[in-house]
Amino acid sequence: MNLMALLSELAKPETVLTVLAGLAATAIIGLVWSAAIARDPLSDRAKDLKQRRETLRGDLLLAKQNRTRRQAALGIVHRTTNRLNLLRSQHAASVALKLAQAGWRAKDAVSIYMFLKLCLPFVFGGAAAVGVFWLGAFDLPPIGRVFVAMLAVVIGAYAPEVFVKNATTKRMLALQKGLPDALDLLVICTEAGLALDGALTRVAGESEKSCPELADEFGLTAIELGFLPVRRTALENLIKRVDLPAMRGVVNTLLQTEKYGTPVAQSLRVLSAEFREERMLKAEEKAAKLPATLTVPLIVFIMPTLFIVLLGPAILRALDGLGGL
Repeated sequence: MNLMALLSELAKPETVLTVLAGLAATAIIGLVWSAAIARDPLSDRAKDLKQRRETLRGDLLLAKQNRTRRQAALGIVHRTTNRLNLLRSQHAASVALKLAQAGWRAKDAVSIYMFLKLCLPFVFGGAAAVGVFWLGAFDLPPIGRVFVAMLAVVIGAYAPEVFVKNATTKRMLALQKGLPDALDLLVICTEAGLALDGALTRVAGESEKSCPELADEFGLTAIELGFLPVRRTALENLIKRVDLPAMRGVVNTLLQTEKYGTPVAQSLRVLSAEFREERMLKAEEKAAKLPATLTVPLIVFIMPTLFIVLLGPAILRALDGLGGL
């Protein structure tokens, strides 16, 4: 009875209005109090600056620790390669060229590649030996375990080469796609009166977002044109780093214009049109191969489903008729 009386008392309009008025008065008092309190913006600014300072300090310490670890790892790499005289062999020059074609031109790239080439066979072979001999993975006979260990050694030996080759192929495809547009920009820059190094620098800046690989190569070539004593050497270095027929044609055209004084813009315009037409022909060739390529997925995935949809009801009706007999 007391609970029912309390609920009935709370349900009265006078009680509800009294509660709402109390809540409104409490809210108004809180707002007035918060507005009356004098805030110090300098203290808030000081707190923000302190927090920002702590964040920057932590980032700097983390970057320093990462740099220290990287330097320690590179120290091990350099000591190993120097003791074995891996960088003084003739193979190191070809490795440096391959890495440059893949886009890695740092001074430590050759050392890291040689170190991985030396260590990965032992790492892969040791891991495979531990897995198949000690842990008993795959449950193989003894000759099978030896074969797996030897296969891991071979994979470790050729893994760096395969990785570099894949990176080079991907980079060359990107350069091949972006070259016609870059040549159009180069034609515009040369017609505007820029020299070759200035035109390459401007094209590199404009192509940085659309084709960063080509912007990197053109920017490096522009720097070499300004610093090397013989301009021909800079263009020949570009051919070595970008071993593409299209780039070779561009460099030969630039060398001829440097030698004979022919107009650069006209020659580059002809090359750009040829490269663009070649790219269109490749796209049309891929489109022509598409029906033949789709034949196998059509037979494997679509035809069985079509047969099930068409013949399924007839087979079910036949089974029902045979069951009735």
